[in-house]
Amino acid sequence: MDAFCRLSGLDPLWDWNRTWYTANPDLTQCFQNTVLVWVPCIYLWLLAPFYCLHLYCHDRGHIQMSCLCSAKMVLGFLLASFGFVEFFYILLERSQDIQHHMVFLLSPIIRSMTVILAMCIIQLERIRGCRSSIFLFLFWVLAVVCALVPLRAKIQLAMDEGIASDIVRYLAFFSYFTIQLAQLFLCCFADQPPEGKTISEKNPCPVKDASFLSKILFWWFTGLVVKGYRNPLEAGDLWTLREEDRSQKIISDLEQDWTAECAKLQKQEKALASGVALGSRLPEQAQLLRKLQKEQSSGFFLLRTLARKFGPYFLTGTLCIIFHDAFMFAIPQVLSLLLDFMRDEDAPLWKGYFYATLMFLLSCLQSLFNHQYMYTCFTVGMRVKTAVMGLVYRKSLVINSSARRTCTVGEIVNLVSADTQKLMDFVVYFNAVWLAPIEIALCLFFLWQQLGPSALAGIATVILIFPLNGFIAKKRSKLQEIQMKFMDGRIRLMNEILNGIKILKFYAWEKAFLEQVLGYREKELKALKKSQILYSISIASFNSSSFLIAFAMFGVYVMLDDKNVLDAQKVFVSMALINILKTPLSQLPFAISTTLQVVCLSLRMKEYICFPVLAAGFVLLSQSFLYCLDGEDVVIENGTFSWSAEGPPCLKRISVSVPRGSLVAVVGHVGSGKSSLLSAMLGETEKRSGQVTVKGSVAYVPQQAWIQNATVQDNIIFGREKLKTWYHRVLEACALLPDLDILPAGDATEIGEKGLNLSGGQKQRVSLARAVYRKADVYLLDDPLSAVDAHVGQHIFDKVIGPKGVLRDKTRILVTHGMSFLPQADLILVLVDGEITESGSYQELLSHHGAFADFIHTFASTERKESAIQRAGSRRSNARLSMVDFMPFSRDLSQEQLIGGDTTNTNLQNMEPVSETDQEQVPEDLGKLTEVDKARTGRVRLDMYKKYFKTIGLAIIIPIVFLYAFQQGASLAYNYWLSKWADDPVVNGTQIDTDLKLTVFGALGFVQGVAIFGTTVAISICGIIASRHLHMDLLNNVLHSPMSFFESTPSGNLLNRFAKEIDAIDCMVPEGLKMMLSYVFKLMEVCIIVLMATPFAAVIILPLAFLYAFVQSFYVATSCQLRRLEAVSRSPIYTHFNETVQGASVIRAFGEQSRFILQANERVDFNQTSYFPRFVGWIRWLAVNLEFVGNGVVLAAAILSVMGKSTLSPGIVGLAVSHSLQVTGILSWIVRSWTDVENNIVSVERVNEYADTPKEASWSIESSSLPQAWPQNGTIEFQDYGLQYRKGLELALKGITLHIHEREKVGIVGRTGAGKSSLALGIFRILEAAKGKIFIDGVDIADIGLHDLRSRITIIPQDPVLFSGSLRMNLDPFDTYTDEEVWSSLELAHLKNFVSNLPDKLSHECTEGGENLSLGQRQLVCLARALLRKTKILVLDEATAAVDLETDTLIQSTIRTQFEDCTVLTIAHRLNTIMDYTRVIVMDRGHISEMDSPANLISQRGQFYRMCREAGLV
Repeated sequence: MDAFCRLSGLDPLWDWNRTWYTANPDLTQCFQNTVLVWVPCIYLWLLAPFYCLHLYCHDRGHIQMSCLCSAKMVLGFLLASFGFVEFFYILLERSQDIQHHMVFLLSPIIRSMTVILAMCIIQLERIRGCRSSIFLFLFWVLAVVCALVPLRAKIQLAMDEGIASDIVRYLAFFSYFTIQLAQLFLCCFADQPPEGKTISEKNPCPVKDASFLSKILFWWFTGLVVKGYRNPLEAGDLWTLREEDRSQKIISDLEQDWTAECAKLQKQEKALASGVALGSRLPEQAQLLRKLQKEQSSGFFLLRTLARKFGPYFLTGTLCIIFHDAFMFAIPQVLSLLLDFMRDEDAPLWKGYFYATLMFLLSCLQSLFNHQYMYTCFTVGMRVKTAVMGLVYRKSLVINSSARRTCTVGEIVNLVSADTQKLMDFVVYFNAVWLAPIEIALCLFFLWQQLGPSALAGIATVILIFPLNGFIAKKRSKLQEIQMKFMDGRIRLMNEILNGIKILKFYAWEKAFLEQVLGYREKELKALKKSQILYSISIASFNSSSFLIAFAMFGVYVMLDDKNVLDAQKVFVSMALINILKTPLSQLPFAISTTLQVVCLSLRMKEYICFPVLAAGFVLLSQSFLYCLDGEDVVIENGTFSWSAEGPPCLKRISVSVPRGSLVAVVGHVGSGKSSLLSAMLGETEKRSGQVTVKGSVAYVPQQAWIQNATVQDNIIFGREKLKTWYHRVLEACALLPDLDILPAGDATEIGEKGLNLSGGQKQRVSLARAVYRKADVYLLDDPLSAVDAHVGQHIFDKVIGPKGVLRDKTRILVTHGMSFLPQADLILVLVDGEITESGSYQELLSHHGAFADFIHTFASTERKESAIQRAGSRRSNARLSMVDFMPFSRDLSQEQLIGGDTTNTNLQNMEPVSETDQEQVPEDLGKLTEVDKARTGRVRLDMYKKYFKTIGLAIIIPIVFLYAFQQGASLAYNYWLSKWADDPVVNGTQIDTDLKLTVFGALGFVQGVAIFGTTVAISICGIIASRHLHMDLLNNVLHSPMSFFESTPSGNLLNRFAKEIDAIDCMVPEGLKMMLSYVFKLMEVCIIVLMATPFAAVIILPLAFLYAFVQSFYVATSCQLRRLEAVSRSPIYTHFNETVQGASVIRAFGEQSRFILQANERVDFNQTSYFPRFVGWIRWLAVNLEFVGNGVVLAAAILSVMGKSTLSPGIVGLAVSHSLQVTGILSWIVRSWTDVENNIVSVERVNEYADTPKEASWSIESSSLPQAWPQNGTIEFQDYGLQYRKGLELALKGITLHIHEREKVGIVGRTGAGKSSLALGIFRILEAAKGKIFIDGVDIADIGLHDLRSRITIIPQDPVLFSGSLRMNLDPFDTYTDEEVWSSLELAHLKNFVSNLPDKLSHECTEGGENLSLGQRQLVCLARALLRKTKILVLDEATAAVDLETDTLIQSTIRTQFEDCTVLTIAHRLNTIMDYTRVIVMDRGHISEMDSPANLISQRGQFYRMCREAGLV
């Protein structure tokens, strides 16, 4: 090359004296005219073939010629022309001695040819649909950077010689450079979308339209940031997902890969198994088979499929992290050179500026590559989450029954919630598993270079810190288990309190349960406190780790040899390396544990995904006559079925043929296989032998109704089009019209999860209506009439299933226990132990005189009795037919359940006259019976911070701030001491007083470590103080709330406050505060150090601070809202999942899998629309922008240090620059921790919400002079008493005036909604009087405390509620009575024998809701409670459901004898129980319509007489 240059009369290619060892550096003319010209050209020519191949393989469509493309082509043409003109100019000018100008001749032609190649690539990109080119961007960057040196040389020459000397050449060069810059500028923009791919979406993701530069710097995200800053973001503001991020695309691709993998594996297994079976002695084949089986049993099978799908994209991220690491390790080396420059007094200034700029560029590149890596990881993580959710969801729709029984719904939902999150963490941290050890090794290598063997002392320190943290982590996990145990106990108890709040209020037991909850809470906080103290040790050791490592290394280094001198270069390069070392050290344990978790998890997931599925083609669903005999819709030929492949058969030798349009009844005892027969027809069981053929479409009604969390209408039409007349006919036939009148928004009423606000009967009828609406060919009805009343059942049979019903022409297979329907069946199948023992019509079977005939004869008499009793129990006209099953079951949303027997209908009836137009306008509010948990908008109010800090107290907060200042002061002092040590002059090759310096350094570091421990412990304890207060306030607010509050607030919302929100206040808020404060003080330390070194830096730091504050305000405003949106969109995924798993058999029977898969996709995609901006884009946008601010501080510190070289020592420069390198990380962490605090302080806001809700009257009144024995007589007087459920509603009781004498027995009767239970609610002040008064023994009950009133009168409620705890606690939570009194009450309640036979007697633990006692026993426990209190007034809300006649008789006889001298008010549901009472009050629409003795009322032949006649009593 030198010879080539010499030929053209140029100096050699490289000259160090001219380039490096000079005050005015420059590159040689040869280098400028060859290497700088050729490098971009070589880059383009070498890589162009590969890039063209890439474009050829990835066709994205054809882009029309745009202005941008035209401009690039015009500029390219100009550039190429310049080269050719220069070539011909030289050729003409120097034609005589052309061989002496070869360099000048070759360079322009190479340049022009390269530009032509670039133009060709531009056109190829346009044809293949590439909108923004990284390849050409890098080419133009290289071209511009290489032209900078000649540009500087030309400007210098022009300044020295003047421009006129060679004006043409100067103009040509400057024009050429300008056009190159223009090309680079144009490359920063993206071209228009390809033809036919114009965006039709409402709000497309801008990353698709972003140019390469915009993608690198995340500028495409700025639009959403600005929008979120101006107004709180809403779901509609978020972008739609890109095609490649959508569930449909990801899962369809992955399913293909997964199926191919499975097929390949099975094929290999079969081939190998046959090879081994044939006895071929091939041990390697056997080993391969074993390896395959092992791989399949391990989770790697699933991971491999995921890796194949997402691996290539993930590898681009891995490449970025490798570049990031290269730049990260280059920075300390440049710092070393900079400090070397500071020490060398003769070094020219330009070298300092060069190092400072190089450091800035390396820091920027490090940031860019790091965030590209993180962006890739989070994108892959998001796609993996979508993929796994999709696979698990699809699997849950086809999993067979035996596999379904081995995993609970909770486990399946857990797979898609917690486990997918672990997979996402794994994607982010996976590279750390192999990269962290390499980083640690490199750090040690560079430290060895600086300090020699002393570097090993640092490793020894690390090895010591690790076991300490491991030990602490182990102890903390045990403490967390203890804490979680107490937390679970507290939440379980709260759940019971909320479920049984009505009983607590009736019995005035709130205080006892409050004490129990606080007992759990104290134990929970005690464990938390210990855990936090241990955690503080861990944090102190980690935060002091850089000091400890430095102390160990520097100490050993200076102790080993007196000649070992610590100068600025050694100290601060080592400190920079130690700061790098901290990251892999902290990441490695987490990465390893995440990887191990994922291996276990993939095993679990693979197990689930590889569960056996329902055999396809098991049931031949024939649309033609191929398999079916003409006229027969269902045929089973000699079928044997079982629930699992290994299990015993549940059906044997089944042969059935069902003629089209016939009604087949399937009867048999419990467990005889009736439901299994329907499952066999649906293909839900394992077929061992035989053939099943079902012709046409199928509709299925399961035994346990499956209801979706949707409106009544959506549940019935189930994805089909709404046909108005048919829909109305179905509702009428299924007896649903009266229910729709009662539901607030009719069929637009939202049904809660699992049909929460419907009774069992209503759920069953909605389930039946869904099937009827379907207009299927074959109906499989699994005992749909069991959950409804006899007369409703009869109505449904007549109108739907029977010979005159809407399904009369369809094939119906009905499992039933109702013998009255059998005579109308065309065919009856009698099942005994899984075999059909008899079949035929009703008359045929009777004439056989077999088991069926005997059964019918014995049953007929019992059924007659039962139907009479049921008629007696049904106390209303047919207009309200179906309301009987609304009563006992509804839980969360209807008033009547929460308060008593039948109150809802009072206010619901008041809604009935609303005109049609009004109903059209307000269906949304009406249908929603509960208050939804609202996602708040905007920033958190300052009041919340005040509230939080106020609960801690100013006396604790001020010392903490001082402690933080002291901690950072100690850090500043030891760092400053280190810089002074480094500047210490070297005398005779050694430094003086090294021992003293080392001791002071160690002491200052130790003080800092102690201060860190002190601050973290103090903040943790403050957090515990605050959370204790806030929990106490929340508990008091909730327990003091009236019943109406619990009606309108779902228990889930309240439990969420006690669980998640309190947990956030316990842990997350203090954690965020700790981080934020430590980083804020750290930032202050850095700023002080930089300002100490170079005070002039204030000029740069202040604007940067404003810029930082500006960026942060943008971030925090939107971050909170994105978090809320993401959280709100997450729960519907799990709800839908839960529903699908439970209703899989129904979904399959109706053939709705594809619709449900689509719904699941929509829900996942909707969640990902907020996940993508929050985690993928938002944090990256913030981090890149902030890190550029941080890198600005690095540049300022370095440049100003170089400028002040003459006055500054290397030690202070090293201190300033090495600290400024940490700024980028500190800034990101401050914003992130500040956002965490903002996000979690929302919990304080949510917990505080219930402070302002209405409260009931005080529990006790201090000045009350109520006698201890009140009430002594038990007289009750109502004076013009009125009561309403909510303000604005009509009165539920209107002007009741009534006097009940002592020892009087009064029955209260009336139809649904008459106001019977409202009287009881008034007496107990569950609802306060709207007008009038109630006097008990002459005392106005409104003037006494609620507990004083409620503890002196007793109710036996309709639903027997028990709480988890001992039996004694359930009878006497305050321990007021002696054991003898408790045993006596049990004896009177006929429970003594039962309890004395229990192993723990009175200490017998009742489970949640008393589930381990029968319903009758629970009812008797409630009676024992009343007997124990033995007050003068007893209110009996008679149980309507599930208490057998024997128990009922026991209760009635005990009440008659034991409460003989008490006033008894009975809200009667069975009229026969009150026929011997002194008086009966008949309520009607809130008034007393009749009142007299039963005999007199019957003789008057009024309303009471009609009710008695209906009940068959007269």
